[in-house]
Amino acid sequence: MSLVVWSLCYLVLAALVVILSIKLANYVDLIDKKTNISGAFIGGVVLAAVTSLPELFTSFSAVVIVKEPSLVIGNILGSNLFNITIFGIVMIIWSKNFSKASVGKSHFKITMFTLFLFALMFLAVILGVDYSVFSISIYSLIIILTYIFSIKYMANDDSDNDEQTNNPLTIKQIAVRFVILAVILVSASIAITYVTDILADGFKLGATIAGALFLGIATSLPELTSTFALARKSNFNAATGNILGSGVFNFAILSVSDILYRGGSVYRVNGSGSLVIFGFIATLITGLCLYLKNKKLNDNTNLSVVYRIMGVLIVICYILFIVLS
Repeated sequence: MSLVVWSLCYLVLAALVVILSIKLANYVDLIDKKTNISGAFIGGVVLAAVTSLPELFTSFSAVVIVKEPSLVIGNILGSNLFNITIFGIVMIIWSKNFSKASVGKSHFKITMFTLFLFALMFLAVILGVDYSVFSISIYSLIIILTYIFSIKYMANDDSDNDEQTNNPLTIKQIAVRFVILAVILVSASIAITYVTDILADGFKLGATIAGALFLGIATSLPELTSTFALARKSNFNAATGNILGSGVFNFAILSVSDILYRGGSVYRVNGSGSLVIFGFIATLITGLCLYLKNKKLNDNTNLSVVYRIMGVLIVICYILFIVLS
């Protein structure tokens, strides 16, 4: 088939991934409203895991089926940078509402965890420093431990969502529908990995850049749509948790992909330096936003302007990555 046909296939699959992920996110939102589970945990772990299913299965497909580890690095780091860019756009559009909203303190701590993981990627991807324990990269072990600690912080967050729902579906009915849609989403995610590999060859793109652009954006569309939907409802606690939780979850996906890949370490990939650098800078700016938020400076009317400026800087980071790539 021609590149035009494959490009159309990519667009169709990307649209399917978005539709399914939004529906899954809606079911998770119902669980949030029908249970007493922490709102930060729902957004940062459950919703983040749901919207990161595409990254999960495209990454596993890349190392197990396609056997192209460069796609994994590009996919994960590209998705994380794109996700942070989503947060930046939210700051630009809804900065005033964000300055007045309640946001869990655990989000700032998760940002610090994410910065630490980007620092590890600097050592692995840019400096080429890597050590293995029983054929498993030391970075994979550290990432998994970091993710476990991040779950602990989000689970203990004291911010709650008091909003209720009159939806007649029971928890069991929601779970069944969730599983069915998740299976379809998995199939679409695996298919989009194949198409991305074909497009990378056809357009003469490096696997890392193809992973960052084609896979990174396509698999982050669920985060984009669900975060915007939550922001419109002024539920910035869940929206922020979704973005940051997805980022840490994506790093966990990277570690598992490394364990599954038998051809060496997935971290030894050239061409990912700009993703690491701009991802770190964008996350650092996000952390500063949340630091100011935790300082309870909401009464300062100029703070919304500061948030908007930081949002612009985050978006500039993504634009610079695209240009330099």
